[in-house]
Amino acid sequence: MPVYNAPLQRVDAKETRRYAGLMKAKEFDEALIEEACEDALLLAVPKGVWQVYDYDCELREVKSDPPCILRGEKIGTHLAGCDKVILLSATVGEDIEETVTKRFQRGEYASSVLLDAAATTAVEQIADGMEKAIRPKAAAKGYRMRWRFSPGYGDWPMEQQPEIVRLSHAGEIGVSLSESFMLVPRKSITAIIGLYKEDVSEGISRNDGEHAPKGCAACSRKDCPSRRIG
Repeated sequence: MPVYNAPLQRVDAKETRRYAGLMKAKEFDEALIEEACEDALLLAVPKGVWQVYDYDCELREVKSDPPCILRGEKIGTHLAGCDKVILLSATVGEDIEETVTKRFQRGEYASSVLLDAAATTAVEQIADGMEKAIRPKAAAKGYRMRWRFSPGYGDWPMEQQPEIVRLSHAGEIGVSLSESFMLVPRKSITAIIGLYKEDVSEGISRNDGEHAPKGCAACSRKDCPSRRIG
């Protein structure tokens, strides 16, 4: 059960602007965004954990104990051709979330929204860092990676979140679930990454998942204020 504790070096201001829904707000004071990023850097307690499992892509079964059948067409398609999966969880802890709440309660609405966006950026950066750390380990065993996919994407139901929390060992880094399947602390994520091999002998390349639309490009909600442009 590998644990990821690499520190955050910076919080990306452009992504923070996007998560705050300000991509089209050209006149917004950039210094406020930078300040939120600096605050997030000080408040974040980044942690991550992951676990590798064998996977039956025909049955969509994660071979855990007990096994887990993944529900939803999108996740089945995304993991087609994979024979292993990685279940991961990442968080930036509770302090940053508590500060967001306190600022909102004091009426510091802009500061609260920007810090919240910076916290979202931070946890996504932690997950990105985990992928970078995992990639050479997977490559050493002859595997390539699909991009991470989280409950709630496409038609993968949030009701499977308890199983993903269990499989990723999210509790080891203090991540749990509310009754409504929301992660606690709120600025946490869980995800699955498919591992696959190229079948060179038959000339079959299974790297379509690497080049398929992902993130915002894979989402049908075109009016989302946090949508990446371009």
